Parts: sequence; C-alpha cells; structure tokens
Amino acid sequence: MPFVTVGTENSAPIDLYYEDHGSGQPIVLIHGFPFNGATWEKMSGPLLAAGYRVITYDRRGFGNSAQPAFGYDYNTFAADLDVLMTELDLRNAILIGHSMGTGEVTRYLGAYGSDRVDRAVLMAPLAPFLLKTADNPEGVDKSLFDGFQKAIIQDRFAYLTQFCDAFFNYSETKGKWVSEEAYRAHWQIGAQASAKGTYDSVDAWLTDFRGDLPNITIPVLIIQGDKDNVLPYPVTGQRLQHMLPNCQMITLKGAPHGTPWTHPSEVNQAIMEFIGAPRMARA
Repeated sequence: MPFVTVGTENSAPIDLYYEDHGSGQPIVLIHGFPFNGATWEKMSGPLLAAGYRVITYDRRGFGNSAQPAFGYDYNTFAADLDVLMTELDLRNAILIGHSMGTGEVTRYLGAYGSDRVDRAVLMAPLAPFLLKTADNPEGVDKSLFDGFQKAIIQDRFAYLTQFCDAFFNYSETKGKWVSEEAYRAHWQIGAQASAKGTYDSVDAWLTDFRGDLPNITIPVLIIQGDKDNVLPYPVTGQRLQHMLPNCQMITLKGAPHGTPWTHPSEVNQAIMEFIGAPRMARA
C-alpha cells in the first residue's frame, strides 16, 4: 500500500494512503466527508478508460490514512495535498473535489497557486462561506453546526445514519438511485473514520474561502444537485459561480448531495466535456 508522509505526531509518522493508476494527464480525486477515496469508483473507472492518470487519496483521519489528534483544518489539509502533489511531481493536473474535498481544492489554489494545476472541478462545494455572520447574512446559523458536533459526541454512529440519509436524500432515492447495500457501504466507511477527525471536521466546514477566490484564475467547473440537503445549493454553488471569473456551473435537477454515486453518468459526461474528452462524454 503506497503512503506519503505529511508530518509526525509524537513518535509516529502521519501517513496518507493514496492510489495512483494509469498514465497521461493526472487527475487528483479528493473525497467528501466522512468517506475515503474508495467512494470515487464510479468516476475513476471512466477517467482511466479515457486515458488519464487517476490519483485518489484518503484525507488524514479517514480511510487508510493515519488518524492523528490534530490537523483537521483547511490550512493543514491543503498542505497535505501540496506534499502529495510535490512528492508525485504532478504537473498540468486536474483537481476534482467533492463536498469537503472542494475545500482542499479551493484553499490549495488560493495558498499554493495553480503552477501544477490546469483546471478544477468542484462538486457540491463548501465555498464561499457557510457560516452566517454580519458580512455573510446568506450563511447558516452556527447553532446547526454545534448540533452536529453534539450529536457526534453523543452517538457518532447514529449521527452517521442521519448524515447518510441527508447525503443521499435516502427517503426519496432508496431503490431508485441508491441501493440499501450502497448505503450500508458508505455508512461503514464513515464508521471507520477517526472520531476526533469526524468531530473536528465540522469546524473546518466553517472556513471562510472568500479570500482564496481572487487567486483562482484557472477554469473551474461546479456541479451540484439543486436538492442538496447537506450543503444547500443557494448558499454554496449558486453563489460561488458568480465569484469565480472563469467558471461553468452545471445544476443537476432533483439530485442530492452524493452525486458521485447517484448521478455518475451525468457527472462523468460533464467532467469529460470540461477536461477535453468529448468522445468519452458522448459514449
């Protein structure tokens, strides 16, 4: 199993697990909360078939990566991504993030620039800024996030059930876009994550990305369902598209938050067209 070391905690290395397959232009897939790189399976196969080099990795605290007691903030997450990009010497890369993974993409481009990056895809983005403040009245009340953290402390596994319900809009999509088995698999992946990382990640969701956006000049594609019950569409993607100078927006009608699983055909077609693989998009 390949790992890249991004730091240390006491006597132990902090290692990120990654997978690196194929050849050609590199694409880095950055997963959402509270899952890991395995949840990209409906994207990675078509990208490999289209002739791209596909890299997935597990965020610190999740999947097969180390579970340190610190570092669950976007400055650290972006620094972890920078180590991966540098160690693998990725150039002309395409960054694709889903949900929490869009935070890594946004902060990385804001802090480290786009010398190694050709374009980016943000699926169900966190940006620009989720928290309601005096200068961000469109945001969400802090009490909602406090409630998430309280639920995680009280019973993390019950919280995961609530989260997966919202992730898939499961009451509406069960048996249509999501099987019971796929739901259970996502829940199991989330259950294996760091308890502290799960809790601390909620604070990371409140990151203000507005200062990063002026530094993002590469082409960006936003994909989001208008029935996203995790990151509300009007607060996130719909706002963000007007803040990026070189941006396209694709809205998936009736789609939930978990579009990499529920809407793979539409998502793959949009990505293939955006990154320049029109024949694969038509296929």
